[in-house]
Amino acid sequence: MTSSLLNRKGQAMTETVLLFPVFLFFLFAFAKIFAMLVLVQKMEIASYYGARRWQLESHRNFDYAGFDDTSLRGDIEGQISTYLGYNSPQTQKFLGLAPVAGSVSGGPSFQCQRTQVWNVCTLEVKTNPPLDIGWMAAQMNKPMDFTVTKYVPNRDRPIAFVLPGVNQ
Repeated sequence: MTSSLLNRKGQAMTETVLLFPVFLFFLFAFAKIFAMLVLVQKMEIASYYGARRWQLESHRNFDYAGFDDTSLRGDIEGQISTYLGYNSPQTQKFLGLAPVAGSVSGGPSFQCQRTQVWNVCTLEVKTNPPLDIGWMAAQMNKPMDFTVTKYVPNRDRPIAFVLPGVNQ
């Protein structure tokens, strides 16, 4: 029995050693794609947060539009930036998060455009190429821009329900 085990041929070591880096490359690529999917889901949550906060805290009076466009928008962008991972160097490097032009916080861009009935809130995130390898096709080596748009009414603040004729 021992002699039959010793006479069996084994797996070539060079095949194993050469296939291991290929396995690691596909593992890294899979992890990067999964991280991008998670980033898109986090953007949906962050855009809901930003739109809802803009809806409840922005002013209808145009005199306060300057405050809304600087302080409120900057604070919302800061919170979204932290949530998406712009403040973490490891996350920012792994996802390739890049600052968006027009951003107050130097990270993602959160814009709200006022209309008669709706506020159109847009969250934009820019990433560097997912796999920055020189020999890959030019189409796969482009940066990606993700945009999420939410529509919220001008005002939906909760108002106390008061029955007519009842004094409080």
